[in-house]
Amino acid sequence: MKTGPKYKICKRLGGGVFEKCQTQKFALSEARSGKTRGKRGGMRALSDFGRQLLEKQKVRFTYGVSEKQLSRYIKESTQKKGGTPVEMLLGHLEARLDNVVYRLGLAATRAFARQMVSHGHITVNGRKVTIPSYRVSAGDVIGVREGSKGKTLFADVGSRLKEHKTPAWIALDAAEVRGEIKGTPGTENTDTLFNLAAVLEYYSR
Repeated sequence: MKTGPKYKICKRLGGGVFEKCQTQKFALSEARSGKTRGKRGGMRALSDFGRQLLEKQKVRFTYGVSEKQLSRYIKESTQKKGGTPVEMLLGHLEARLDNVVYRLGLAATRAFARQMVSHGHITVNGRKVTIPSYRVSAGDVIGVREGSKGKTLFADVGSRLKEHKTPAWIALDAAEVRGEIKGTPGTENTDTLFNLAAVLEYYSR
């Protein structure tokens, strides 16, 4: 998914959408911009539609999904039973293989995690999977392909994972460099920087 200039997008949507913007440099830049906007009279309040659109864009850029993919997730979340639409939508987003690789700490960013999956470095239940949007389920074991473990990008992964904390629904085995899906993500144990209810409102218009 093409994103355009990341700093520009972060200024519009918030620093949380890209890990690149979660720096002191970006925070200081935003603080200076805030002072400037204050001198000019501040920013105009968003309409309900504007707020919903903003939240929708935050979700898209955070998870790196296309408009078509997000629309499909929304449709499935509102039609299937098993939880509230918000819980179902979060489940679809968090269960993407690229996101799980990121949550496991194998990659520093979701974009890097997508590359790892696309280039054939990641396995699910021992089989190589090259589709970033592949949906994992409870009981699945995600690991690094044997032929990839000796590559430079995984050189110090074992030591890095010892300090890494995963969400409650993922069990990490740092020694074996793998993780097992123990359940489904919930809004109470997954850090989110956006309002999924507003995203659902946007698509219900």
